[in-house]
Amino acid sequence: MTKSISIALLATGFIYADAVKLTDVEAKYNASSKVEATKELKQHIGLGFANTTGNTETLNFDMDYLLKYKTLGYANEELNIEFGLNAYISENDDVRDNEEYKAHIKMEQMILNGWFGYLSTNWLKNEFKNYDSKTGIGVGIGKEIIHSDNTSLKISFGVSYNFEEYSDGSEDYDYGALTQYAKYTSKLNDISDLYVEFGAMENFDDFDDYELSLVAGCQFAVAQNLNLSIEAEVDYDNMPSVGYEDTDTKTLIKLGYDF
Repeated sequence: MTKSISIALLATGFIYADAVKLTDVEAKYNASSKVEATKELKQHIGLGFANTTGNTETLNFDMDYLLKYKTLGYANEELNIEFGLNAYISENDDVRDNEEYKAHIKMEQMILNGWFGYLSTNWLKNEFKNYDSKTGIGVGIGKEIIHSDNTSLKISFGVSYNFEEYSDGSEDYDYGALTQYAKYTSKLNDISDLYVEFGAMENFDDFDDYELSLVAGCQFAVAQNLNLSIEAEVDYDNMPSVGYEDTDTKTLIKLGYDF
């Protein structure tokens, strides 16, 4: 999977508040079943924008949309489906220096005792990283190591097939990779949450060709269904295309609405 895993992560818009719950649907798969199939839908739209004028003119724009749907899946266990979109644009003195678009779909099926399997697809476009299109399809297994009302830690391992098309006209490249992902969330108090996401990917053809991604931030409730977040993202590519930097960073302040 691309190591900008999503990671998730990312200036002024983010959201993460209590979600709207759809009507609970009772599902008894057999006479002894005690599980109720609860369907839950969460959505958020986030917007970040910063603009300066005068001696220098700068523009930073970030927008994201996230949909999460939870229901029952295999063997009456929880099934989570996630779909996300993100756009980021940056300009200095009318010269665009970053433009990135991302999309992802992920299905996560709980199995037993915190173990789960996942299937995911990620897509990225960023000509400033020499990617006209970068697509990854991955599958793997993971476990929720910590699960409480205030804290969660999930790790996963898997493999992915990746296909890259380059903006400079270089030959397209496809390869398999080993992927790892970890996500930690913690409720700091009644109005603030901490989140950290880490992803890594190693090319099976050459393990010196690897990518890392780290996203960390805090979110604060400012009103009903409104959140403010401060977030940092670091992406590292050990073998970038010739002429391109190996490290990209973003620091964002986001305001989001949950519905």
